Amino acid sequence: MDLSLIKNKLAGLQQSSQPREKVDYTKIFWKPKVGTYQVRIVPSKFDKQNPFKEVYFHYGFTKGPILALTNWGEKDPIVEFAKSLRKSSDKEDWQLARKLDAKMRVFAPVIVRGEEEQGTRLWEFGKEIYQQLLGIAADEDYGDFTDIQDGRDFTVEATNGEVAGRSVVKCALRPKPKTSPITDNATLLQTLLDEQPDILTINRRYTFDDLKTILEKFLNPEDDIEDNVPLASNTVADSNEPSDLPWEKPEAKPYTLENVAPKATNTDKFDELF
Repeated sequence: MDLSLIKNKLAGLQQSSQPREKVDYTKIFWKPKVGTYQVRIVPSKFDKQNPFKEVYFHYGFTKGPILALTNWGEKDPIVEFAKSLRKSSDKEDWQLARKLDAKMRVFAPVIVRGEEEQGTRLWEFGKEIYQQLLGIAADEDYGDFTDIQDGRDFTVEATNGEVAGRSVVKCALRPKPKTSPITDNATLLQTLLDEQPDILTINRRYTFDDLKTILEKFLNPEDDIEDNVPLASNTVADSNEPSDLPWEKPEAKPYTLENVAPKATNTDKFDELF
């Protein structure tokens, strides 16, 4: 028996059993409460051309969202299974596929006026705010609102609202009419540009086999899902996404016994795919 290997194994187990250091996510994310804020979107450290990061999450498998492997350009078993379900003409398959689809959230590096000492944080939002910001960016009257010297702040008004029966904080924004620098402090400016959180390194990155196991347990609910929870997303996904269900489209053909194939279980479909 190699005692050195035994000692290393013991040390590894002892280390993994120790409580992890608690992370203060308020220093990483800016999550507006009800009120009015003045916010500046700053150039991204990770993409000089685009301050917005589109990130796809799987919801409903654990207590928190799971990063889809497609964020790294890799195959994702949950995404692949959803695609295979859409090859069916079964209504329930399409409903399940839509439930399994990864949902997009958008993150932008921001500073909040009056809270500059907290540094650059990530603001998470959905499709509606994203479209507004892209529309403003495309408007030549506003130009590059992330410009270090001649960019623009935004007034963000956060109010109580409801989405899909849930109470949420909804945001309305408008750009400031006058341009301004991010800061006149050169040292602070460098810190705000250089020290930015990376959303893809904050949440746990599951492997293909991890996600395959999670999907299999989801399809077989009698098995317990491991309580290994990544960081929770700040807000719920947008509820006004267009439907991709074929029977909700005008051109959809009615489903009859004649045109629906014999129904296979989800477990059968999972086994067939993998």
